[in-house]
Amino acid sequence: MNFDQEGTAALKSARIERLAAQSRHTPRCRILGLGGYLPESVLSNDELGRIFNLPDDWIFSRTGIRERRILAPGQDTSDMALVAARAAIADAGIAADQITHILLASCAPDGLIPNTACTLERKLGLTGLMAMDFNVACSGFLYGLYLARAILSLEPQAKILLVTAEAMSRICDAQSRNVRILFGDGAGAAVIGGGEGPGASVEDVLLSSDGTHGEILAANGAGSRAAYASPDDPVGDGYFLRMNGREVFKHAVCNMTEVCQSLLVRNGLRPEDIDLFVPHQANLRIIEAVGQRLGIPAENTHRYIEHCGNTSSASIPLALEDAARQKRLHPGDCILLASFGAGFTWGSALLRG
Repeated sequence: MNFDQEGTAALKSARIERLAAQSRHTPRCRILGLGGYLPESVLSNDELGRIFNLPDDWIFSRTGIRERRILAPGQDTSDMALVAARAAIADAGIAADQITHILLASCAPDGLIPNTACTLERKLGLTGLMAMDFNVACSGFLYGLYLARAILSLEPQAKILLVTAEAMSRICDAQSRNVRILFGDGAGAAVIGGGEGPGASVEDVLLSSDGTHGEILAANGAGSRAAYASPDDPVGDGYFLRMNGREVFKHAVCNMTEVCQSLLVRNGLRPEDIDLFVPHQANLRIIEAVGQRLGIPAENTHRYIEHCGNTSSASIPLALEDAARQKRLHPGDCILLASFGAGFTWGSALLRG
């Protein structure tokens, strides 16, 4: 091992220990309620098969997806966020006016200005809150859990509404097979608070990123790279989501596996201690590959992708809500979450039921 490798290993070890120490002193953080929303319109594999001239069962055999939901004309990302938010607030057993902060993750928000969190605040009939958007693509829910823990360290009485809402169909080129068969629209939400009581405890969160691979999965949208000079300029190809599927698969499997292993080690846990594994619902092959590398049995992995496709940041809360609906979440359970998204961003979280 050369000097640089030793230095890198020492820095990584020191960072893990520092984060572990921080975790031990972080105030209690609990998920008080969950909510989700999927649009009514269904885009089936049969319909996509006819569009792209694909054999029967071709899409499902490669992705694990049978259908995805599509936002109706006239609906916005904030409309989905509103339904999910109301469901989470009701599940938490609180009134909307008890919410103190709104965190909204989306890579397909209503627009650039105003932020969608403020629009959601208005639609909830609230005012005066801290309301912010952030975009880490599919890793939005886990980054949001980290931000919520930070807020609770400053304001232990806070009631934080974390919403992940994605209108992916609005940024997918209708003629691009590799993205259109994967992505769907939807929203998930959680109400997060501190103190003792019912609800899954957020025991630890570990996040990471690597911007050197940004162009592998990207959409320039209406940002500065679009460089439209007037409203008459045609929309360029760069507006739409583009993806190198092979490279995304490779990085997703490696990074999700590694971050989960690091999180387990720093919490003194083994794969057999995990009662339920809830990964980002990106693609069934990714889900299976990560589970196998971690040594978590397939029956302990929750899958929801079949019914909604890849809903980006909304996928983990939607899967958690589905797991709760199926009574797969029990008191005392150890629940492992994992995500990977454009950027690249990735992370893992540990919940205790």
